[in-house]
This record gives sequence, structure tokens and C-alpha cells, in this order.
Amino acid sequence: MSIVSETAVHTTELASQYSAQVAGDLERNVKEQERLSGEIETLQQQLAALRNDHTILVNLQQALGTPAAPAAEPVTAVPVPRKKAATASGTAKKAAPVKKRAGKNAAAGSAPQSASPTLVDLVRKHLADQHEPRSAAEITAALGQQHPDRTVKTTVIRTTLEGLVAKAQALRTKQGTSVFYTATETAPLAADDQVSAQSA
Repeated sequence: MSIVSETAVHTTELASQYSAQVAGDLERNVKEQERLSGEIETLQQQLAALRNDHTILVNLQQALGTPAAPAAEPVTAVPVPRKKAATASGTAKKAAPVKKRAGKNAAAGSAPQSASPTLVDLVRKHLADQHEPRSAAEITAALGQQHPDRTVKTTVIRTTLEGLVAKAQALRTKQGTSVFYTATETAPLAADDQVSAQSA
């Protein structure tokens, strides 16, 4: 009888260990799914913002009268639209809808940018207006109040800020475990130089 009871106790312990392990694995699986879903959503929003920037740049190029080079709307290579690099013969098909949209907005000049600024523009302007470093959460809260019609998420703002840091349009500083961002001084200085050069 004691051997049977020992076996039963041992089986119960094993079952509870496996049950705890399965519960832990399930919890980790759900968290990983949430993390990946958040990253996918962030990347999709970044791609939409880049496409919007590309359209605005094409509009500006046409408004300035510079000859339009064939430019694709890339899905994988993010820096390509900013360098205006031409790729294969398939680019002409992709460039056609952009030109149609650009034709509608060409008369208005840079109006589309002021009508619906991109998230990148909003974050850049907010940083430029601040005199102290700001965290991604603080910027998210501020933009959420200023633009209640837009959905602003901290993960998207953080990704946008890191993009600005990569382009040397923002600086990242760490204070303990917190990360803060400030606008770089290169853009305002360049604008001041232009004004002084014009007035001289």
C-alpha cells in the first residue's frame, strides 16, 4: 500500500510541475505574440508615414520645377525614397499614381504638408519647441492632447524618435533607466544662417 501511495504522490507532483511549466510557456507565448503584433503595427505605421513623405517630396519637386526622376515606392528599402534612387523598369508603373496625386496638389504647393502633417513632422516640431529633454511618454501625451483626432501610441513615438536620432535630427540621452530626446541644433542654426545671409 505504501508503494502505491508513493507512486500516486510522485505522479501528482509531476503533473503539477508540468502544469506550471505549460502555464509559464503559454504566458510567454502570449507576451511574445503581443510584442510582435506591436512591432508589426509600428512598422506598418512607419511605412505609411514614409509613403506620405515620399508623396510630399514628389509634390515639392514638381512645385520647384525640377525634372522628376523615376522613383519607386519601396517596401523593404526605407532610405531609397529620400535618395530618389531609380531602380528597375517597374518603377514607371508605381510612379504613375504618385504623379496623379501630385498633380492635384501641385497647385497648392506645400499645402498638403500643413493640412495633414506626418507624425515625423509633429514629433520633430514638438522637440524643436521644447527647451528641455522629453521622454517618449511625455511627447506621446503632449501630441495626444494637441491632436485628439489622431491615434498616438508611445511605441510608435519611440520608433519615430529613434528614426530622427538615426538621421541626426534628434539627440538621445539616458538618465538612469529613462531615455530622453532633444532636437539637434543643426536645423535651427542652418535656418538662422539663411535668414542672416538674406538680410546681409
